[in-house]
Amino acid sequence: MCRSIKTLRRAETAATTGELEAAARQFVRKISGYRTPSSRNAFAFEAAIAEISHSSEHLLEALGVAVEEGPDRWTPNRSRATPATATRAG
Repeated sequence: MCRSIKTLRRAETAATTGELEAAARQFVRKISGYRTPSSRNAFAFEAAIAEISHSSEHLLEALGVAVEEGPDRWTPNRSRATPATATRAG
């Protein structure tokens, strides 16, 4: 796996639609080579994110992972500690 790809979902909790969108956005940026698209390509960029989010939701549901409406609860820049280990460390 590429080292720059970050985990965007915690295994012990249900996935959220925000997490699926964050993962799709990361994938589209990786594939396209652009962090933000030009105004000419913005529609295609956002359409790809929506399609990949939708496909990801189907994949997780097929794997038995619950998908809830909600924001991205994962902040990749924060410590990689899980909530339980973060509580013990602090």
